[in-house]
Amino acid sequence: MDAKNSPFLTRLDAVAAETETLLNQLLATKPIDAELARPPRLIEAMRYSSLGGGKRFRPFLVVESAALFGVPRQRALMAGAALECVHCYSLVHDDLPAMDNDELRRGQPTAHRKFDEATAILAGDSLLTFAFDILSREDTHPDAAVRIALVNALARASGVGGMAGGQMLDLAAEGRFGAQKHGETDVKMLQAMKTGALLRFGCEAGGVLASAKPHEREALERYGSAVGEAFQIADDLLDIEGDPALVGKQTGKDTAAGKATFVSVLGLAGAKTRLQQLVAEAENALATFGPNAAILIEGARFVADRRA
Repeated sequence: MDAKNSPFLTRLDAVAAETETLLNQLLATKPIDAELARPPRLIEAMRYSSLGGGKRFRPFLVVESAALFGVPRQRALMAGAALECVHCYSLVHDDLPAMDNDELRRGQPTAHRKFDEATAILAGDSLLTFAFDILSREDTHPDAAVRIALVNALARASGVGGMAGGQMLDLAAEGRFGAQKHGETDVKMLQAMKTGALLRFGCEAGGVLASAKPHEREALERYGSAVGEAFQIADDLLDIEGDPALVGKQTGKDTAAGKATFVSVLGLAGAKTRLQQLVAEAENALATFGPNAAILIEGARFVADRRA
């Protein structure tokens, strides 16, 4: 993808910049309104873990899916910021010694290395709960029913039937609780929960914000499912073939830990073939939106081609 001539990258960068600005405001050191004091060390750790890095692909999905229906951009950015808070919390906790025990994230020391383990845990807890604070605000949507629907959808994508549940399946697949066998179906379920659920929410949120028709929301859900699986396969491939300097963290750890991945069950060639199939599935899912979905289709290709 030619960065100089890519409308997709221009729009991805624009959402990233706007998300950064919004998170910086939302996570101000001093409270903007009348609320209890914000402990400086906790806010510093939250800001360290959520600002100054990342492609903001998840907020991009919210903004661009909402744009299909003409949703005001600021509302989509608020929902995207909430989603990014959940994502950043998950990275903080995934990096902890009890989980993946990583020392680098986006080329910088992980939160528990920069601060300490207890502070990192609390920063993650706070980012998770702050996400629902953001979604519940009228700035996100004036209709309380829409805000409730967003809260419900993100809670399900984040919790026991989504990302947290997928993380537990991932730990089990490593053999932490006894030897386990895992095939393609098991890995697909695990990754659809651990990685795919938040990405699907990013796509579905645009339809929720717009009170879209059922068939439109179903199309976004199918697109989100394909992108979520593609994202994880690309991640698995990067762990084997990626340059640590570009990826921003140590590679090869999944194989060493015996993690259940698409590469481990499909092989390198099979995983790459499946990746291309998913891009086609993502494109087909958006057919109902016609040319208006061109940027989201480019998003699926970006996921498949990424190097970091």
